[in-house]
Amino acid sequence: MDWVYLILAGLFEMVGVGMINQMNQKRNARVISLLVGSFALSFIFLALAMKTLPMGTAYAVWTGIGASGGALLGMIFYGEARDAKRILFIAMVLVSAVGLKFVS
Repeated sequence: MDWVYLILAGLFEMVGVGMINQMNQKRNARVISLLVGSFALSFIFLALAMKTLPMGTAYAVWTGIGASGGALLGMIFYGEARDAKRILFIAMVLVSAVGLKFVS
């Protein structure tokens, strides 16, 4: 269950990053609520995962999911560059996060 919590934490981190971009476009109660709520849930699930997972592994996987997911959201929804180098480095981050699961 700890890895499920960690993945959920990363996914809510992605939503929070997306909401930061939305905040720059339009500020309203819905966007602010989603921003605060998603980051709050992200931290809650991260804390639950860290009850059993090592801190370094949990934090690295969480930030990897958030950073890669944020970059992917930018490419999919906000027209950011989709070149091969960018995708390669996103894949490297994800592979590194998965690798940490296998060695811990």
